[in-house]
Amino acid sequence: MAKTVLITGAGSGFGKLAAISLQARGHHVIASTETDAQAAALSAEVPELEVIRIDITTADVERAAGYDLDVLINNAGAGQTGPIADVPIDRVRRLFDVNVFGTMAITQQVVPKMVAKGSGRIIIMSSIAGVLAAATFGPYSMTKFALEAMGKAMRGELAALGVDVTLINPGPYQTGFNDTMAASMWEWFSDQSVNAGATELFQAVGQMVTANQADPQEVADKLVELVEAETTTENNFVPAELAAFIGGAS
Repeated sequence: MAKTVLITGAGSGFGKLAAISLQARGHHVIASTETDAQAAALSAEVPELEVIRIDITTADVERAAGYDLDVLINNAGAGQTGPIADVPIDRVRRLFDVNVFGTMAITQQVVPKMVAKGSGRIIIMSSIAGVLAAATFGPYSMTKFALEAMGKAMRGELAALGVDVTLINPGPYQTGFNDTMAASMWEWFSDQSVNAGATELFQAVGQMVTANQADPQEVADKLVELVEAETTTENNFVPAELAAFIGGAS
């Protein structure tokens, strides 16, 4: 059965690929982007999509309340790397504004209608970084750990009301997001930083995360599967083999 799906952060990456894939399968997709320029570009590229601007850190989120949605895919997000002792706290606050508070804000806009009709699904884009934290990826992991808590709490709170909440946890995929995030710390990190002595380690971690990234269509396909599934699990690791790795991690 065709569903009405709102996807945040659909201007690129997983969101864009999922929007195209879901539209091709007959779903009504509302693809939201952060800026008007992104919306215009996506509309020109995929005219079949309904495209709107929603910057989830602003009152734009109120637009979501106007739709009768079956599914919300909370895909919009930002990245920032850097050692905790050095990273400018304003950058971390901005990260939480987007990844946590923005996600929460738009979710609160759409849940009332879902509860009123007794059905709906919220899909939250978490990450492998939502269950494991690595050197320099702490700021990003902090926000994804927060989303894990949010999603798990909501799953328990809304299940009896007919609304399903689930999390998707991708590893490294070639969307450009990881490369930009890994590079972000070098905009301000220097030999004067507290952690300057660990520079070689930090460079190695960044190279490891950005090497051999997989085809992001795999994540888009998993999002399609979650939209169409009768039931979901709490976490959905992509690739699936990550679940075994997480189970063995300490």
